[in-house]
Amino acid sequence: MSVYLRDATVEDIPALVAVLHAGFEEYRGRLDPPSGVHNETAETIRKKLNMDSAVVAENDGDVIGCVFYVHEASCLDLGRLAVLPQYRRQGVGRALVEYVENRARALQVTRVELGVRLALPRLQAYYEALGYRPIRRGAHEGYAESTYVVLAKDV
Repeated sequence: MSVYLRDATVEDIPALVAVLHAGFEEYRGRLDPPSGVHNETAETIRKKLNMDSAVVAENDGDVIGCVFYVHEASCLDLGRLAVLPQYRRQGVGRALVEYVENRARALQVTRVELGVRLALPRLQAYYEALGYRPIRRGAHEGYAESTYVVLAKDV
């Protein structure tokens, strides 16, 4: 498999929506609060692309993965990493994360941060294997207990 990474454009919006929905389907009904990814539409992604940046992973011209990131004051905030199920465990997710890390370096930002739901310890372990470390916990609005952990990596 040959994976090509590039910045997403508005032409990618339908593919971004499809990859996000397919990539997060396994979490439907498992998260409290539910993931907002399931509510993403072409319009919400269009708005997101006006504020954030996104990267797509392609194989033979088909979008098979994506990740969004936003340039914060002191870091790049990585989010909404999704890979189509049939392309997982082939390095696509790692390549997308590395793309964002390289983008941070190019922007002279020294850290990448991301949030992971506490209900998904396997996902937290995945990022920790990529060099990310927990720096704080947080709770979604309306929740008294922590619902996620923020991980960070100096780049």
